[in-house]
Amino acid sequence: MKFGQHLAYSVQPEWTFNYISYDELKEVIKTRTATQVWNETDEGYFVELLERELEKVYSFQNVKIGEIRRKLSYYNTQAQEFKKNGAQEETWRALEVELLRLIAEVDVLARYTRLNYTGFLKIVKKHDKQTGWMLKSIFHVRLNTKPFHKENYDAIIVRLSAIYHIVVARGQKLKGDDQFSNWNSAAFVRDTTKYWIHPDNITEVKLVIMKHLPVLLFNTKKEYEDNDSAISSVYVDNDAFECYQGRLEKTDMAQAIRIRWYGPTPTDNGQCFLERKVHREKWTGEQSVKERFPIKTKYINPYLTGDYTMDVKFAKLRARGQKSVKDVELMQKLANEVQTSIVTKRMRPSIRAFYRRTAFQLHNDARVRISLDTELALIREDDYGRVRAGDNWKREDIGIDWPFKQLPAEDITRFPYAVLEVKLQTQHGQEPPAWIIELINSHLVESCPRFSKYIHGVATLLEDKIQILPFWLPQMDQDIRKPPNTDFGLNTFMPRAWPVGTPQVGLRPPIVPRQIEGSSDSTKTGKTLSEFEPKTPKILDKATYQQKMAEKNANRRNNNNSNNFYNPGMAVSKTSVTGSHPLVDSGSTVSNQALMAPPARPWIDRLNNKDSRLSLGSDSEITEKGNGGNNNNDGPLRRKSTLRRKRVAGGKGDPKRATAPVRMEPKVFFANERTFLNWLQFSVLLGSISLTLLNFGNEVTRISGAVLTVITLLAMMYALGIFHIRLSNILSEKANRQFHDRWGPSVLCIFLLGGYFLNFYTKFISTSDTGSL
Repeated sequence: MKFGQHLAYSVQPEWTFNYISYDELKEVIKTRTATQVWNETDEGYFVELLERELEKVYSFQNVKIGEIRRKLSYYNTQAQEFKKNGAQEETWRALEVELLRLIAEVDVLARYTRLNYTGFLKIVKKHDKQTGWMLKSIFHVRLNTKPFHKENYDAIIVRLSAIYHIVVARGQKLKGDDQFSNWNSAAFVRDTTKYWIHPDNITEVKLVIMKHLPVLLFNTKKEYEDNDSAISSVYVDNDAFECYQGRLEKTDMAQAIRIRWYGPTPTDNGQCFLERKVHREKWTGEQSVKERFPIKTKYINPYLTGDYTMDVKFAKLRARGQKSVKDVELMQKLANEVQTSIVTKRMRPSIRAFYRRTAFQLHNDARVRISLDTELALIREDDYGRVRAGDNWKREDIGIDWPFKQLPAEDITRFPYAVLEVKLQTQHGQEPPAWIIELINSHLVESCPRFSKYIHGVATLLEDKIQILPFWLPQMDQDIRKPPNTDFGLNTFMPRAWPVGTPQVGLRPPIVPRQIEGSSDSTKTGKTLSEFEPKTPKILDKATYQQKMAEKNANRRNNNNSNNFYNPGMAVSKTSVTGSHPLVDSGSTVSNQALMAPPARPWIDRLNNKDSRLSLGSDSEITEKGNGGNNNNDGPLRRKSTLRRKRVAGGKGDPKRATAPVRMEPKVFFANERTFLNWLQFSVLLGSISLTLLNFGNEVTRISGAVLTVITLLAMMYALGIFHIRLSNILSEKANRQFHDRWGPSVLCIFLLGGYFLNFYTKFISTSDTGSL
């Protein structure tokens, strides 16, 4: 579907004339380039139209945001009044319906923002391609003066969540069940799954979750600010990347150590947390754990070098009685163990992860905990090649100013999606809530089990230092958006036919229960959340991967030779882009060479050029077809990736293997041993028969006994050989391992038939000879 058709299909009817006039702008380009060469007059006229459309969209968005904020204030006043004085059920219900409409209106406005931003990117890209005048970088500057695309609606969602759940609870205190506040209870099944969310669906996912769970605020005494959601973590590792290797292969007792802080960069007396995550395999009967203890910023450097211990700090806590004796002892033990690991293994800061987190959870109820991380950036903290952090535990040239434009491309990876993490604690035999099963099976999410921010950062930024890669890297070359497969989403409580305007009580139709995938009566067997995930292959075949990458690269080379934005041979307008362009203010210049220079790392640079949720020309836009088929290769995830290929010094080499989250349990080895023992049992039985024939038979039976003895010895040797071959395959990390026995049983049957036929033949011959005599 072309973007023009997609825009016409997606517009909100009441806002039709406030969207970008995409078809009108496209018609201007088409008609004026068809009759003559695009000149400065045409460029000025087009820029004027573009500025008018930008002002229209920016002004309309501000008006709607103002309306939403005024509605929030009014509804909050109403909710507090009803809570204080009491109200009838019909009154509460009327307010709930209005809030549901407001939730849907926020989602419509977020989609309005995304559609118009994509429209501007598309039309500027089409302009540059068909006219030869480079408007992209210059328009990007103008777009930042009216940054309608940078509105993330987080503050609105937080306020809306607080009001909505007051109304849902009918003014009562919204509180969970205290019996589910203890995550360490053995009576519950714990399950954690992770998903990717495309930027187009982030706001809708937040609003869908908010309908069932309130936004969790850790500091309710002050007004919510954008910086409150910022989280930064510095991971430490050694030169051998043992933490990376262990966490990627999911070996038992693999650990990850990080320094975390919340909000802006802490001062010297500010508080950070040093955390350790230890992975435990399920077959051990133990649970993976995450432990942490607080530490002041000024003590982190001496702590990492071993010059400072936390004993004095914990002694003060014990003396003041701020923590129980048991808690202090556990934290002290953790601090000593972590420091020993850091010092003995010579760990240093390697990767920083920055993101903004929206958490959803009922107070004092750990049954369902959901977090959504956006604006994820992974930044190098190591000193390979040049000094970054130096002797400090983190670099000082950045704070929380995403997208970190001051960093060079080789120092940062901006992850293109949001990361959704669902943590469930259910009783044995109990299934997850139905709405969560609907969510993970909907078009809004893309399953990515075992995803790790740290592993992704090392794999993309330090790929020359490691030997194995995570299995999800090939997925970065794919568009994770999917057509709606169910009616799950905000349309469940505000269908498209409903107008966005003043609501009326009683318009909301009842929601018809839908059959949920994996939740029929026949499946009520206490499944965990991960069992409801879409089944995706977790093994990346090396030969298949090489073939696909070779085909993609060949297609890209063919397409780039004919049409490439970064191709220096591309025709450029006679009029200089600098100085005389209608969008450039007097005195400002933009270098042609800077605009046309090819990026050093195209796959990453196209992501790094973002200063908002989408960069100009990003592949996160809806792909517009019909332009020679070249548009499909222009996005950041369509360009040639250098992240998963490693060449040896000789020139030729295989790509690095990609590991999948495959856990090898002891039962696999036991199954191999049982098969070997079954073969031996059969061999012993056959050998007993052959020895009996040899020792107690006549000449004819001795021949058959000898043949069966040979077959017995061959079967025993074959069983021993196939046992060791299978053991090697189990321990191997190859993707195309084979475990089935193709020839053994068939050959054994043929030998046995031959032995029995020989016995029958010799007996028949001997009988014939005796009869003839």
